[in-house]
Amino acid sequence: MFVTGFPAAAFATNCYVVAVAPGEECIVVDPGIGVVDVLAEVLAEHRLRPAAVLLTHGHLDHVYSVTPVCGAHGVAASVHGADRYRLKDPASTLGPELKAMFEAQFTTPWKEPDDVVEIGDGQRLSIAGLDVDVVHAPGHTEGSVLFGMPAVPDGVADQVDVRSTVLTGDVLFAGSIGRTDLPGGSDAAMQRSLREVVLPLPDTTLVLPGHGPATTMDRERATNPYLQGLVP
Repeated sequence: MFVTGFPAAAFATNCYVVAVAPGEECIVVDPGIGVVDVLAEVLAEHRLRPAAVLLTHGHLDHVYSVTPVCGAHGVAASVHGADRYRLKDPASTLGPELKAMFEAQFTTPWKEPDDVVEIGDGQRLSIAGLDVDVVHAPGHTEGSVLFGMPAVPDGVADQVDVRSTVLTGDVLFAGSIGRTDLPGGSDAAMQRSLREVVLPLPDTTLVLPGHGPATTMDRERATNPYLQGLVP
């Protein structure tokens, strides 16, 4: 499996491109702020053709470029049904301070994608030759999801013992978790998601988070303070 990722121009939000191999169709995950040009370069370099855009949740720093990316390639944006409303106007769901900051820095009017597909827990997506499992993990937002795949990026298994991959959005980071104090967030829901969804993941799972470096469930189970003391 071919996977590449790069940080957006703001908030270091990771945008991922996943394909069976270079030269094939691909999926784009979380196209955030200012990624359009870099994404175009990545697609051209590896001869990739987007078949879909997947969103781990509806926060503006993860969806800012979804409409131009979908429009340029004629593909749909997929988001959990509970976060579907956020795509109507992502800035409106931010706190007052964050909303004012975004409006001051980013003046391009928001336009919702023309084609939005609602996805749900337990759904398996078969796109671009990839099998992607949707796992609902609310807490950061109502519709936060993990995207699980029964494969790992080429070459990674030679360096670390991993056998599957999960894109965790803002549910789980290396050494931390997503905040729960923004509108739609819930600490109680996050604790349930960590206990019932994240902790049961095998140690051999490669974790590709929405911000920061990649990690593994083995490492997070042993060192992430937010997972300590939780029992699945």
